[in-house]
Amino acid sequence: MSRDPSLNGMIYFEAVARHGKIARAAEELNVSPSAVSQQIKLLEEMLGVALFKRDKRQLSLTLEGERLFMASSSAFGILKNARRVISRKRDSHQLIVKVIPSFAVRWLGPRLHAFIERHPEWDLRIDATPDPTNFEREVVDFDIRYGPSPWPGLSCTPILHDFVIPLCSPEYRDQMRDQSENIQEQVYNARLVNSVKATLQWETWMGRHRMSSSANMPAIRFDRSSMAIQQAMNGVGLVLESTTLALDELISGKLVPAFPELGAIKLPSYWMVSPSQHQSRKLYQLFAEWLLEEAVSHTQLTLETLQSLEVTVIEDQIMDELLDPR
Repeated sequence: MSRDPSLNGMIYFEAVARHGKIARAAEELNVSPSAVSQQIKLLEEMLGVALFKRDKRQLSLTLEGERLFMASSSAFGILKNARRVISRKRDSHQLIVKVIPSFAVRWLGPRLHAFIERHPEWDLRIDATPDPTNFEREVVDFDIRYGPSPWPGLSCTPILHDFVIPLCSPEYRDQMRDQSENIQEQVYNARLVNSVKATLQWETWMGRHRMSSSANMPAIRFDRSSMAIQQAMNGVGLVLESTTLALDELISGKLVPAFPELGAIKLPSYWMVSPSQHQSRKLYQLFAEWLLEEAVSHTQLTLETLQSLEVTVIEDQIMDELLDPR
């Protein structure tokens, strides 16, 4: 009596065929390479055919292997879709959102109570992480991502622009001005606080204003904008940051524009990102509508605040440089 191939063997085979290497398949499956090799050997013995051509360390599919890979990929795709549907029904009253950490803490978090009060019957799950969602493998409704351009293959809705400007504490600004009246000299003498994941970096900002940067300039670097903003408030140095994340501090006076006459550079920065089919969910639509309302109010307040601080908004060709592949 013939035996059907084991499910484990098919899972291991599909992973090896997709990656082309046993080691990578083992890493994905969280097993040892020898366990993967054993499963492939058993599957080939059971089917009575070779599924891979082995040339030193290279693996390539045989004709029989190609046929099995096409069938297994299709079958696993159907299973994954079914799992997503089941999960979606199970969590039909829950919205799952991934958000970059600084935006989650400084912008989204303080506003969530308004959505919850408006829609108390819905459940929210907010994951603050810098890692983008793999929508093929994870049950997530949408990401709020940061960056200069949309992501191919996904629906990308702009939420907010950044208005990026050098900021510091009032005391630090006065200290810089006491040392020199020249803006370029003030920048050169300052300690630069860097948000290393920000779209607009000091080197680009200085180039736009025809200042040459130097590796010898004192600097302190953070991988979270929230940390960089806090250190600027503490008087550590001069931060090139987003009014999206620092608006409350600008309004309260804890942070001030270091050089208001140079203006704030406008950049498209925050996006709702998801597969287009996710947008049909009622809760997705409600949250997106609320989020965009909050974004409009925030933008209006930002522009009013910049105007009161005598800061102009700059829209220029700097985006061409930022969008160039690096």
